[in-house]
Amino acid sequence: MLGTATRLFYAEGIHTVGVDRVIADASVAKATFYHHFKSKEDLVLAYLSTEYARQRTVLDAVPGTGLDRLSAILTKLAALSEGPGFRGCPFLNAAAEYPDATTPVRRLVDEYRAWFRTLMLSLLTEADRPDADQKADLLLLIRDGITVAGGLGDQAAVQAGVRTALATV
Repeated sequence: MLGTATRLFYAEGIHTVGVDRVIADASVAKATFYHHFKSKEDLVLAYLSTEYARQRTVLDAVPGTGLDRLSAILTKLAALSEGPGFRGCPFLNAAAEYPDATTPVRRLVDEYRAWFRTLMLSLLTEADRPDADQKADLLLLIRDGITVAGGLGDQAAVQAGVRTALATV
């Protein structure tokens, strides 16, 4: 069910895909769904939590230290944004569908973005970069921009953003 929901939510949007669609596409009984998830929001949280763990695993595996690793991470994100079926960031997409910042979905989105910022801050600090705190904020915005521009198919903007960010930090 989670795999089906992940595919559908990412490709079509969270609010456009109902529980009945997930149940039908996953070929499970309604009782099975509700045995595992109390609500659609629980399924959305499971989807985003799984994606959060997947992205952490991918970025934790990027080799290097300091600015070399930071550069490799941004380059990897840019390359992923060129892939087939890329539809932007699942967290930003979810945030657009859940405008209330107090919802559990938005709190998870905020947690993910804080994790990425902290990763950037640690790499900047490791490289002894001045103004690391401000630059970590900039790199979070660049990450967001990579996923938005990549989702729109604007690879020139993605590459320019990565180059500019790396020259700045």
